[in-house]
Amino acid sequence: MKGAIFFSSKYGSTEQYANWIAEATGLPVFNVDVKKVDPSKFDFIILGSPIIYYKLYIRKWVKKNWLAIKNKPIIFFTVSGAAAGPKLEKWFANSLPEHMVSKMKYVALRGRQKPEELSWWDRRMLIIASMLNKDSQSSKEEFEGFDYMDKSSIKPILEMVSQLQKKSNEMV
Repeated sequence: MKGAIFFSSKYGSTEQYANWIAEATGLPVFNVDVKKVDPSKFDFIILGSPIIYYKLYIRKWVKKNWLAIKNKPIIFFTVSGAAAGPKLEKWFANSLPEHMVSKMKYVALRGRQKPEELSWWDRRMLIIASMLNKDSQSSKEEFEGFDYMDKSSIKPILEMVSQLQKKSNEMV
């Protein structure tokens, strides 16, 4: 079973996870903002995206390529500062139509945010968000940054890929 990783990244955390997954699985990895590759050529797809302003950064690519991927197994990972849970699941679900989300296996990963690397606009928005955030820890992280990058957190994705490949081998 031939798979591929397609991702979009704004500040590098999603790209790092995509590369770690590629390293562990041997799958090719493509930055959709740099290289146009036809996803229909693959049997399964791994999609990776940061969540920026409560939306998937890759959502337009997914909608544009939906016809090519809708009948394939899709593993979707997001990267953000928020921990896995209902809030993050809601942001994921609100970024795409339900008929798309329902066909995907979802994994939430935590990323890295270095204030000095942010655009002027993103930095200002996070300063405002930190002042409005009632959660003191989240407020501090929005203002000062955070680093939750953890290579071992890709384990659920690797297990899903292994299951897909195992099913494929059993069918041969």
